[in-house]
Amino acid sequence: MLRFAVPFLFTFVCCTGVAHEQPALPERPNIIWLVAEDLSNYLPPFGDSTIQTPNISRLAAEGICYDRFFSAAPVCAPARASLALGMYPSSIAASHMRTGPWYSNAVSDDVLAKYTEAQLPDPIVAYEAMPPASAQMVSESLRREGYYCTNNAKQDYQFRCPVTAWDQNSKQAHWRNRADNQPFYSVFNFEVTHESQIWKKADDPLAMDEDVAITMPPYLPDTEVGRRDMRRMYSNVVEMDRQVGEVLAQLEEDGLLESTIIFWYTDHGGPLPRQKRLLYDSGLHVPLIVRFPDGRGAGTRSNELASFIDLAPTLLSLIGKPTPEHMQGQAFLGSHKAQTPRTYIHAAADRFDESYDCNRAVRDQRYKYIRYYNPEKPMFLHVAYRDQQPIMQELYRLRDEGKLTAEQALWFRDHKPPFELFDTENDPHELVNLADDPAHSEKRKELSEECDRWLAAINDRGILPETELMKLIWPEGSQPVTAPVEVSEDIGKVTLSCTTEGASIGYRYLGSDAETPWQVYQEPFVRTPGKKIEVSAQRIGYKVVKGEY
Repeated sequence: MLRFAVPFLFTFVCCTGVAHEQPALPERPNIIWLVAEDLSNYLPPFGDSTIQTPNISRLAAEGICYDRFFSAAPVCAPARASLALGMYPSSIAASHMRTGPWYSNAVSDDVLAKYTEAQLPDPIVAYEAMPPASAQMVSESLRREGYYCTNNAKQDYQFRCPVTAWDQNSKQAHWRNRADNQPFYSVFNFEVTHESQIWKKADDPLAMDEDVAITMPPYLPDTEVGRRDMRRMYSNVVEMDRQVGEVLAQLEEDGLLESTIIFWYTDHGGPLPRQKRLLYDSGLHVPLIVRFPDGRGAGTRSNELASFIDLAPTLLSLIGKPTPEHMQGQAFLGSHKAQTPRTYIHAAADRFDESYDCNRAVRDQRYKYIRYYNPEKPMFLHVAYRDQQPIMQELYRLRDEGKLTAEQALWFRDHKPPFELFDTENDPHELVNLADDPAHSEKRKELSEECDRWLAAINDRGILPETELMKLIWPEGSQPVTAPVEVSEDIGKVTLSCTTEGASIGYRYLGSDAETPWQVYQEPFVRTPGKKIEVSAQRIGYKVVKGEY
């Protein structure tokens, strides 16, 4: 049974040193990512005591809380692309929500019917992100270092997951399936906090006391409907905390808690209207806790700016590996921690399902600058998926009846300003636009110039019309194809190769069951006599080619 260390005292320090005597951190530590969906700072360790989260509070008491951690996109698929690759989604054709060959089209037929000619002059076929040839998922990088890598179970990367990315990638994926003493990197995704669970679980019993007072953000309706959805959100967080506790209990049962670095964070901001899909902090600012098994930094907080693109470099740094050239982030922990902390974080928001937009954001420790490339469009853009939330329907009702408050009406303006500037310290809900305030002209100029610098540095492709983007990544008019794997055998050793630059090669014996891992080819290997192998070459963004030998 878990023993929760709930009471704790936080201090604001520069997170170094060891809080108490513990075994030294292993040279190749186990690493776990515990990833909740669609959740901002609605938790006791991050200032909201509406509910109790004993397991997350335990991690906070035993780890480091990061108070300036941000997603690179305010929605899941682009955000997950940045997590997997350490790159900005808008630099690799991954910023539109969503694309992909797992759909017959980029969006469903009924949604396509809602496009106007101005929005979509040509049909968009399904396409994948197109990172540089050198890019590979960070999990594959760890597999090449001998780690057993598992994902349980969400993918949603804006590209097909290479067979070389994971040892296990399913709802059964678990570190317990690895070889004895093999270090592991395991990801567990908690979907119960996803926005869809607001309406799908609407009739379920609440996991919190219904009499507990709640505080509604000023941009949401403080009505019976609004409060009911808010309580459902909190209740889902309680359930997610319980699921986190189950993973911690398994680590303790296996005697692995003191050899495993635990990251707990969320995949972008909150699930409610004017949170997810917007570049306000409610859509980008996420909680992060890192617990070290040797107790370093326990009970402390960090104000260091960090971005999703920094997680992959940090993961590699913790096992002693430098940041690969293709990654655009920087490590904030480990032996290759960046010498210079971040001054800014950056984010982008483009198409969401049937609605086109193009917005960019830059934030420093205090101020947020948002640039709107389509100011003639309404601030509010319709997303049919979001309409399933009762609280969204409540906002529509209040709008149509002329009963929105001034704060709520801001989202329903019939056009955007070209820029917004917010003082997030004094205006945490980002309701007062300071872009035209002479007293803040220098800050606006600074952040605008930083936005220009960043766009050029990453070669932002999301600003292009999506049909032009596709011509750029598919210059021949169709998705490029990975060349077949070439197989040769000499003196019992099999050699595999592929002429496609950057392609990863996986192999396993023909007839293996679905849970048998594909091996990452790195050097010639001895094949079991009489057994055929199946091979697969894949470069992210290219069509996959498989064969057998």
